[in-house]
Amino acid sequence: MKQGLLFIMMCFAINGYSQTEFSSKFKAIPPVDTSIKTKKVIPATVAPPDIVAPNILKKPEVKFQSTNFKIGDPDPISMIQTNDFINPGDEVRDKMNKSIEKSLVNNGLKEDTSYLNVKDLDFGIIRTKSKSLMIRVRDYGAIDGDLIKATVIHNYKGTVLANNLYLESSFKDIKIDLQEGLNYLELEALNRGSLGGNTGAFYVYDKEGNLLLSDLWNNFDTGVKSKFTFIKE
Repeated sequence: MKQGLLFIMMCFAINGYSQTEFSSKFKAIPPVDTSIKTKKVIPATVAPPDIVAPNILKKPEVKFQSTNFKIGDPDPISMIQTNDFINPGDEVRDKMNKSIEKSLVNNGLKEDTSYLNVKDLDFGIIRTKSKSLMIRVRDYGAIDGDLIKATVIHNYKGTVLANNLYLESSFKDIKIDLQEGLNYLELEALNRGSLGGNTGAFYVYDKEGNLLLSDLWNNFDTGVKSKFTFIKE
């Protein structure tokens, strides 16, 4: 009986000691905080701008707006009239006019002038020591009533050497007395021949009879000129 009581008392003592030791060593784990924490943002310190007094003596800088213009690019603003906008009716009108003109020529109702030379012809410069020149002229081709006028010009003064000169198959002579320096000769077509434009051939000789130049003009319109420049050295 005593042994049983002693055993019970020892069990209680061991149990009490175990609870006391466990309670002294055990620490409870706190729960995890899942709430959203807001981070406080501290504003950066900005230094106040420096105040600079304007320089009233400095010339202000003027900046022009760039147009990005490049060589070869079209001018964005131009006052020159161009043909960018062409009326289609103008092209049709031009074709009709050419067709009508061609029909009139084919039916003998209008003269064909497309073959005529309408620009003056320059035969260049001739240098000579001769005191005078002889120009021999005649019709070139069929004789159809070609008339010319010969004028020599020196110091901006013109002198008519021959007027209404009728060109034939035989030569007609025009003499020029040269002045010092530049002498200009003009052979002007006064009309068109009955078979076409004004045509002629010429030969230029010096005083000793040396041939300096020979050539011809062909199908000149009225008023067109053959031009020569003679320099007396």
